[in-house]
Amino acid sequence: MSTFETITVPEHLHGYPGVAYGGYVAGLLAARATADTVRVDFRRPVPTETPVRLAGTPGGGCEATDGELLLAVATPAAFEGTDSPEAPSWEQAVAAAEAYRAAPPAGQVDCFGCGLDRTPATGLRLHCGVVPGGGMVATAWTPGRELGGADGILPAELVWGALDCPGNAAGRLLDGRPAGAVTAALTARLLRPVPVGEGLVSYAWLLSGSGRKYTVGTALTTAEGELCAVGEALWVQPRA
Repeated sequence: MSTFETITVPEHLHGYPGVAYGGYVAGLLAARATADTVRVDFRRPVPTETPVRLAGTPGGGCEATDGELLLAVATPAAFEGTDSPEAPSWEQAVAAAEAYRAAPPAGQVDCFGCGLDRTPATGLRLHCGVVPGGGMVATAWTPGRELGGADGILPAELVWGALDCPGNAAGRLLDGRPAGAVTAALTARLLRPVPVGEGLVSYAWLLSGSGRKYTVGTALTTAEGELCAVGEALWVQPRA
């Protein structure tokens, strides 16, 4: 990338109000790093509707800053994600999403990734419910064609987005975590182009948890089960 560039995340691409959707920001930084697998660490919330500077870092990474404040940094990572559990079936993911929408947990917000009032053209609709007996959460979803590029492919930053919110759902529904957790780090590897207008399955599972922190694995597949992307995320519950 050039020495630096400036981006502004529009408000509709928020996670919590006024805060840019973490998966989207991670994908923007990862696309500017010189590696197939990238880890993005968030130091502070990235604001919406505010110019943010992106600049390359030694070693092929990228960082986002607001003035003198470091917001997030992307670095090449060694994560492969080859031990991901088998994806739930499309039918299981549909049932899990319907169960979630029928009885969503308290504390929902109008998130670009998982907001209940978003349409296929205005959000990802990652409504992850529990897969019975599977130790995971999952959702079946179809990204609107409006979210794709001229080539009909979901932009990389939105593929990263599909690996974000499922981790929150895993913490809440599998480990009883309260609402309000934030993505502290997201590592991902994109494996193939993801078309819009076709069915996809996003799912997540718990890896570990301690105190205010928990770690999840996440993955994205086609409706037929072909792996598109894999990730691992660290989530943190803010202090009271």
